[in-house]
Amino acid sequence: MKLPIGIQTFTKIREGNYLYVDKTKFALELIENYDYVFLSRPRRFGKSLFLDTLRNIFEGNKEVFKGLYIYDKYDFQKYPVIKIDWAGDFKTLESTKIVAKSILDRNKEILGVECKSEDIGVCFGEIIQNTYKKYQKEVVILVDEYDKPITDHLGLGEEELKIAYANRNILKKFFGVLKGAGIVDILRLVFVTGVSAFTKVSIFSERNNLIDITASPKYADFLGYSEEELERYFEEHLDRFCKQNGFKTR
Repeated sequence: MKLPIGIQTFTKIREGNYLYVDKTKFALELIENYDYVFLSRPRRFGKSLFLDTLRNIFEGNKEVFKGLYIYDKYDFQKYPVIKIDWAGDFKTLESTKIVAKSILDRNKEILGVECKSEDIGVCFGEIIQNTYKKYQKEVVILVDEYDKPITDHLGLGEEELKIAYANRNILKKFFGVLKGAGIVDILRLVFVTGVSAFTKVSIFSERNNLIDITASPKYADFLGYSEEELERYFEEHLDRFCKQNGFKTR
C-alpha cells in the first residue's frame, strides 16, 4: 500500500488505498468519555489527520470507516461540526484578525448560518448558537493548532514577542465564548490541539473543564506510531528501505 506522506484528509487516505494505522479505538474512547479535551503534540505528528477523522465520525460518514475498530461500535449520529484551523499569516495583528474572520466565514458558508456582529468573538458565539438552532443538534468544535498565532513569534526578538502577546489577546477573546452560559449546554465535544500546554498560554485558563490528556499513559499511542505498529504495518516498506541502503533486514 502507498504511504500517506503529508496527507491530512482521512477520506483521501481511505479511498486512495493508502496505508492507515487504525486509531479509531482512541477516537471512540474520546467521544464516549469526554466533552472538553486538550491534546498537545509536536507539529507533523498527526493532529490534523486525527481531527479530520473526528470530523468524519461526527458528520456520520460511516462507510469510510468500514473495517476499522469503530465501524460497528458507534451509531454515527450526525452532528454539525465547526472546524477551527489556525493556518495562515500571523505576521501582524491585522493579519491575525483577517485569518480569524476567514475561519468564521468558512464555517458560516459550510453550515449555512450567519452572524450579525463584526466582533470576531461575538460572531463565533452567534455561529455556535445559530448552528444549534438550525440543526437542533449539539455542536462539535474541533480546533487545530490553537497556539500557532503565538508560537510563530516566539524566540524571534522583543518586537515579535509583542505580536505574540497581541495575538494571544485575540485568541483569548475568540475562545472565551466557549465558557458562556448560553454555549456550554449546546456543545457535544470541544477538542483542542496545539504544541504548547494551554495552561501556559492563558487562553483557556478560565475553562476549568478542559481536560488535558497530553501526558496520559492511556493515550500515549493516540497519535504517531508505536514500535509495534511500525513493525506490523510498515514491515514491507522498512525491508525495502534497508535493502536499498545496504542495511540488514530482520
